Amino acid sequence: MKRKAMGAAYSSGSASSRNVSSAAGPSASHSQEHLFTVPLEILEEIFLNLPPHQVVSNCRLVCHQWAEVADSESLWRERCRREGYRPRDASKIPKDWRLFYFLCRKRRNLLKNPRGEHGMKNWQILENGGDNWIAEGVMVPHPNETVKKNFVTSYGMCRKSQLINLEAEGYNPSFMDHFQPDIKISDWYAPRWDCGSEYEICVELLNQRKKPIQKFAPQTVYFEQWNDQKWNQMTYVFQNYGPGVRYIRFIHGGKDTQFWAGWYGIRITDSCVEICPAGDT
Repeated sequence: MKRKAMGAAYSSGSASSRNVSSAAGPSASHSQEHLFTVPLEILEEIFLNLPPHQVVSNCRLVCHQWAEVADSESLWRERCRREGYRPRDASKIPKDWRLFYFLCRKRRNLLKNPRGEHGMKNWQILENGGDNWIAEGVMVPHPNETVKKNFVTSYGMCRKSQLINLEAEGYNPSFMDHFQPDIKISDWYAPRWDCGSEYEICVELLNQRKKPIQKFAPQTVYFEQWNDQKWNQMTYVFQNYGPGVRYIRFIHGGKDTQFWAGWYGIRITDSCVEICPAGDT
Protein backbone atom coordinates (compact mmCIF):
# COMPACT_ATOMS: atom_id res chain seq x y z
CA MET A 1 0.00 0.00 0.00
CA LYS A 2 1.36 3.40 -0.95
CA ARG A 3 2.11 5.57 2.08
CA LYS A 4 0.06 8.79 2.21
CA ALA A 5 2.32 11.82 1.97
CA MET A 6 2.43 14.11 4.99
CA GLY A 7 1.95 17.24 2.90
CA ALA A 8 -1.29 15.92 1.41
CA ALA A 9 -2.63 15.32 4.90
CA TYR A 10 -1.78 18.77 6.11
CA SER A 11 -2.51 21.03 3.10
CA SER A 12 -4.69 23.99 4.03
CA GLY A 13 -6.74 23.93 0.85
CA SER A 14 -8.14 27.41 1.46
CA ALA A 15 -8.09 28.33 -2.24
CA SER A 16 -9.84 25.10 -3.17
CA SER A 17 -12.47 25.76 -0.51
CA ARG A 18 -13.26 29.14 -2.02
CA ASN A 19 -13.35 27.74 -5.54
CA VAL A 20 -15.89 25.06 -4.63
CA SER A 21 -18.46 27.65 -3.59
CA SER A 22 -17.65 30.39 -6.09
CA ALA A 23 -17.62 28.30 -9.27
CA ALA A 24 -21.42 28.05 -9.38
CA GLY A 25 -22.06 31.70 -8.48
CA PRO A 26 -23.36 33.53 -5.36
CA SER A 27 -26.79 31.91 -5.23
CA ALA A 28 -25.35 28.41 -5.35
CA SER A 29 -22.85 29.37 -2.65
CA HIS A 30 -25.65 30.68 -0.39
CA SER A 31 -27.81 27.57 -0.81
CA GLN A 32 -24.80 25.33 -0.20
CA GLU A 33 -23.97 27.11 3.03
CA HIS A 34 -27.60 26.78 4.15
CA LEU A 35 -27.73 23.09 3.20
CA PHE A 36 -24.72 22.13 5.32
CA THR A 37 -25.38 24.32 8.36
CA VAL A 38 -24.96 22.16 11.49
CA PRO A 39 -24.34 23.24 15.11
CA LEU A 40 -20.56 23.57 15.51
CA GLU A 41 -20.30 21.22 18.49
CA ILE A 42 -22.15 18.48 16.57
CA LEU A 43 -20.06 19.03 13.46
CA GLU A 44 -16.86 18.84 15.52
CA GLU A 45 -18.00 15.53 17.07
CA ILE A 46 -18.71 14.15 13.60
CA PHE A 47 -15.24 15.16 12.41
CA LEU A 48 -13.67 13.56 15.48
CA ASN A 49 -15.14 10.25 14.39
CA LEU A 50 -13.91 10.46 10.79
CA PRO A 51 -10.45 9.51 9.50
CA PRO A 52 -8.20 12.59 9.94
CA HIS A 53 -7.05 12.66 6.32
CA GLN A 54 -10.69 12.73 5.19
CA VAL A 55 -11.39 15.74 7.42
CA VAL A 56 -8.51 17.69 5.87
CA SER A 57 -8.78 16.53 2.26
CA ASN A 58 -12.56 16.36 1.83
CA CYS A 59 -14.69 17.76 4.65
CA ARG A 60 -13.06 21.19 4.79
CA LEU A 61 -13.85 21.74 1.10
CA VAL A 62 -17.62 21.46 1.53
CA CYS A 63 -18.31 24.99 2.79
CA HIS A 64 -16.92 27.79 4.93
CA GLN A 65 -18.47 26.47 8.13
CA TRP A 66 -16.98 23.02 7.64
CA ALA A 67 -13.58 24.51 6.82
CA GLU A 68 -13.73 26.62 9.99
CA VAL A 69 -14.32 23.54 12.14
CA ALA A 70 -11.79 21.40 10.24
CA ASP A 71 -9.13 24.07 10.83
CA SER A 72 -10.02 24.79 14.44
CA GLU A 73 -7.54 24.37 17.27
CA SER A 74 -10.19 22.77 19.49
CA LEU A 75 -10.82 19.94 17.01
CA TRP A 76 -7.18 18.87 16.79
CA ARG A 77 -6.47 19.44 20.48
CA GLU A 78 -9.40 17.16 21.34
CA ARG A 79 -8.25 14.62 18.76
CA CYS A 80 -4.81 14.57 20.39
CA ARG A 81 -6.40 14.08 23.81
CA ARG A 82 -8.58 11.18 22.68
CA GLU A 83 -5.74 9.40 20.90
CA GLY A 84 -3.19 9.95 23.65
CA TYR A 85 -0.88 12.41 21.90
CA ARG A 86 0.43 14.93 24.39
CA PRO A 87 3.57 17.07 24.63
CA ARG A 88 6.38 15.32 26.49
CA ASP A 89 6.89 18.58 28.34
CA ALA A 90 3.45 19.60 29.60
CA SER A 91 4.56 23.23 29.93
CA LYS A 92 5.16 23.51 26.16
CA ILE A 93 1.83 23.98 24.38
CA PRO A 94 1.94 23.25 20.61
CA LYS A 95 1.55 26.33 18.43
CA ASP A 96 -0.30 24.26 15.83
CA TRP A 97 -2.34 21.36 17.19
CA ARG A 98 -3.14 19.97 13.74
CA LEU A 99 0.54 19.82 12.80
CA PHE A 100 1.33 18.34 16.22
CA TYR A 101 -1.34 15.67 15.72
CA PHE A 102 -0.15 14.51 12.29
CA LEU A 103 3.53 14.50 13.31
CA CYS A 104 2.74 12.44 16.42
CA ARG A 105 0.58 10.07 14.39
CA LYS A 106 3.37 9.41 11.91
CA ARG A 107 6.22 9.45 14.41
CA ARG A 108 8.30 6.28 14.20
CA ASN A 109 11.85 5.07 13.75
CA LEU A 110 12.74 5.55 10.08
CA LEU A 111 15.73 3.19 10.34
CA LYS A 112 15.14 -0.46 9.47
CA ASN A 113 16.58 -3.29 11.60
CA PRO A 114 18.13 -0.89 14.15
CA ARG A 115 18.99 -3.61 16.71
CA GLY A 116 20.50 -6.33 14.54
CA GLU A 117 17.58 -8.68 15.04
CA HIS A 118 17.77 -9.55 11.34
CA GLY A 119 21.53 -9.69 11.03
CA MET A 120 22.91 -7.05 8.69
CA LYS A 121 19.70 -6.74 6.65
CA ASN A 122 18.82 -3.19 5.47
CA TRP A 123 22.33 -1.89 6.21
CA GLN A 124 24.93 -0.99 3.59
CA ILE A 125 28.38 -2.10 4.72
CA LEU A 126 30.92 0.66 4.05
CA GLU A 127 33.86 -0.91 5.86
CA ASN A 128 34.11 -4.49 7.13
CA GLY A 129 37.53 -4.56 8.78
CA GLY A 130 39.09 -7.26 10.89
CA ASP A 131 36.72 -10.21 11.22
CA ASN A 132 33.79 -8.12 9.89
CA TRP A 133 30.56 -6.93 11.47
CA ILE A 134 28.38 -9.44 13.32
CA ALA A 135 25.11 -9.22 15.25
CA GLU A 136 24.82 -11.04 18.58
CA GLY A 137 23.08 -10.91 21.96
CA VAL A 138 23.85 -8.01 24.27
CA MET A 139 26.74 -8.58 26.70
CA VAL A 140 25.22 -6.44 29.46
CA PRO A 141 21.52 -5.48 29.83
CA HIS A 142 20.43 -2.43 27.83
CA PRO A 143 18.49 0.38 29.61
CA ASN A 144 15.58 -0.60 27.35
CA GLU A 145 14.95 -4.17 28.42
CA THR A 146 13.33 -5.02 25.07
CA VAL A 147 16.73 -4.61 23.36
CA LYS A 148 18.29 -8.08 23.22
CA LYS A 149 20.73 -7.83 20.31
CA ASN A 150 23.45 -5.49 19.08
CA PHE A 151 25.93 -5.06 16.25
CA VAL A 152 29.57 -5.74 17.11
CA THR A 153 32.72 -4.41 15.42
CA SER A 154 36.10 -6.08 15.04
CA TYR A 155 39.79 -5.05 15.06
CA GLY A 156 39.61 -3.21 11.73
CA MET A 157 37.33 -0.24 11.07
CA CYS A 158 33.69 -1.29 10.63
CA ARG A 159 31.21 1.25 9.26
CA LYS A 160 27.64 0.82 7.97
CA SER A 161 24.92 3.14 6.70
CA GLN A 162 21.28 3.58 5.74
CA LEU A 163 19.79 6.13 3.36
CA ILE A 164 16.28 7.33 4.26
CA ASN A 165 14.10 8.63 1.43
CA LEU A 166 11.74 11.06 3.19
CA GLU A 167 9.15 11.23 0.42
CA ALA A 168 8.96 7.42 0.28
CA GLU A 169 8.35 7.50 4.05
CA GLY A 170 5.38 9.85 3.62
CA TYR A 171 6.98 13.29 4.13
CA ASN A 172 6.59 15.14 0.85
CA PRO A 173 8.92 17.96 -0.30
CA SER A 174 6.51 20.87 0.22
CA PHE A 175 5.79 19.74 3.78
CA MET A 176 9.48 19.40 4.65
CA ASP A 177 10.32 22.77 3.10
CA HIS A 178 7.47 24.69 4.75
CA PHE A 179 7.39 23.20 8.25
CA GLN A 180 10.94 21.88 8.72
CA PRO A 181 9.96 19.57 11.61
CA ASP A 182 12.63 18.53 14.10
CA ILE A 183 14.70 15.50 13.08
CA LYS A 184 15.94 13.57 16.13
CA ILE A 185 18.94 11.24 15.97
CA SER A 186 19.68 8.65 18.67
CA ASP A 187 22.25 5.85 18.91
CA TRP A 188 23.35 3.53 21.74
CA TYR A 189 26.91 2.23 22.03
CA ALA A 190 28.99 0.32 24.59
CA PRO A 191 32.54 -1.05 24.85
CA ARG A 192 33.70 -4.41 26.19
CA TRP A 193 35.18 -4.09 29.66
CA ASP A 194 38.38 -5.97 28.75
CA CYS A 195 39.28 -4.20 25.47
CA GLY A 196 39.65 -0.59 24.38
CA SER A 197 37.48 0.59 21.49
CA GLU A 198 36.28 3.59 19.53
CA TYR A 199 32.90 4.75 18.24
CA GLU A 200 31.93 7.24 15.52
CA ILE A 201 28.73 8.56 13.96
CA CYS A 202 27.89 10.87 11.07
CA VAL A 203 24.35 11.87 10.05
CA GLU A 204 23.68 14.08 7.02
CA LEU A 205 20.58 15.85 5.73
CA LEU A 206 20.74 15.64 1.93
CA ASN A 207 19.06 17.46 -0.95
CA GLN A 208 17.49 15.88 -4.05
CA ARG A 209 20.94 15.32 -5.55
CA LYS A 210 22.08 13.69 -2.30
CA LYS A 211 24.38 16.59 -1.47
CA PRO A 212 24.72 17.56 2.24
CA ILE A 213 22.66 20.46 3.60
CA GLN A 214 23.56 19.88 7.26
CA LYS A 215 25.78 17.36 9.03
CA PHE A 216 26.16 16.00 12.55
CA ALA A 217 29.63 14.47 12.99
CA PRO A 218 30.92 14.66 16.58
CA GLN A 219 34.46 13.68 17.53
CA THR A 220 35.30 9.99 17.79
CA VAL A 221 34.58 8.54 21.24
CA TYR A 222 37.39 6.42 22.76
CA PHE A 223 37.20 3.87 25.56
CA GLU A 224 40.16 2.56 27.53
CA GLN A 225 40.67 -1.09 28.41
CA TRP A 226 39.11 -2.18 31.74
CA ASN A 227 36.15 0.17 31.52
CA ASP A 228 32.68 -0.16 33.05
CA GLN A 229 31.23 -1.39 29.69
CA LYS A 230 28.01 0.56 30.32
CA TRP A 231 25.68 1.71 27.55
CA ASN A 232 25.97 5.32 26.34
CA GLN A 233 23.48 7.28 24.21
CA MET A 234 24.38 9.74 21.46
CA THR A 235 21.55 12.18 20.60
CA TYR A 236 21.17 15.18 18.34
CA VAL A 237 18.25 17.22 16.96
CA PHE A 238 18.35 18.96 13.57
CA GLN A 239 16.32 22.20 13.66
CA ASN A 240 15.79 25.15 11.28
CA TYR A 241 17.78 23.38 8.58
CA GLY A 242 16.19 25.24 5.67
CA PRO A 243 14.38 23.97 2.56
CA GLY A 244 15.53 21.18 0.29
CA VAL A 245 15.95 18.20 2.63
CA ARG A 246 14.92 15.03 0.80
CA TYR A 247 17.10 12.28 2.30
CA ILE A 248 18.85 11.42 5.57
CA ARG A 249 22.08 9.43 5.51
CA PHE A 250 22.92 7.66 8.79
CA ILE A 251 26.45 6.27 9.22
CA HIS A 252 28.09 4.79 12.32
CA GLY A 253 30.73 2.29 13.36
CA GLY A 254 34.02 1.79 15.12
CA LYS A 255 36.55 -0.89 16.09
CA ASP A 256 38.63 -2.23 18.96
CA THR A 257 41.92 -0.44 19.65
CA GLN A 258 44.04 -3.47 20.54
CA PHE A 259 43.73 -5.44 17.30
CA TRP A 260 42.44 -8.63 18.89
CA ALA A 261 41.08 -11.24 16.52
CA GLY A 262 37.33 -11.71 16.87
CA TRP A 263 34.74 -9.20 18.02
CA TYR A 264 36.09 -7.04 20.83
CA GLY A 265 35.15 -3.67 19.32
CA ILE A 266 32.36 -1.22 20.05
CA ARG A 267 28.79 -2.53 20.31
CA ILE A 268 25.94 -0.54 18.72
CA THR A 269 22.16 -0.95 18.91
CA ASP A 270 18.72 0.71 19.01
CA SER A 271 19.70 3.40 16.48
CA CYS A 272 16.87 5.81 15.68
CA VAL A 273 15.89 8.63 13.29
CA GLU A 274 12.52 10.32 13.98
CA ILE A 275 10.57 13.23 12.51
CA CYS A 276 9.16 15.04 15.58
CA PRO A 277 6.95 17.99 16.52
CA ALA A 278 9.08 21.06 17.27
CA GLY A 279 10.35 21.06 20.84
CA ASP A 280 8.93 17.59 21.57
CA THR A 281 12.18 15.66 21.27
